[in-house]
Amino acid sequence: MPRILVVEDNIINRELLCDWLEAHGYAVLSAEDLGGAQRLLHGEQPDAVLLDVQLGSEDGLALAAWIRQQPGFSGIPVIAVTAHAMVTEQQRFLQSGCNACISKPIDFKLLSRELDKWLAPLQNLPSRV
Repeated sequence: MPRILVVEDNIINRELLCDWLEAHGYAVLSAEDLGGAQRLLHGEQPDAVLLDVQLGSEDGLALAAWIRQQPGFSGIPVIAVTAHAMVTEQQRFLQSGCNACISKPIDFKLLSRELDKWLAPLQNLPSRV
């Protein structure tokens, strides 16, 4: 069962994402800020990260950049989830280390396709304990 880390400061958005992921067979970890996300990454490495770009006063893209700099985490897919949907913003997200970007309100069909795309290589690996 793939593990997804949801990093979202808005409790309603976080619960919505977590509930949807769990209903679709994912194990879910969640954090409301960068520090919590980093602690979770060190404790139980997820298979992908759904990252809100604006975490209150924190820049979520700092987490994407941090993940890319960590030897054990650099290959984890990071999908930005944001209300900032302009093409120029999406390019900035990709340049900051995100693999993909999904606009809010979330299109769950698109989210499903992105997760399938980025998690497909895991289907050929032995399951984790």
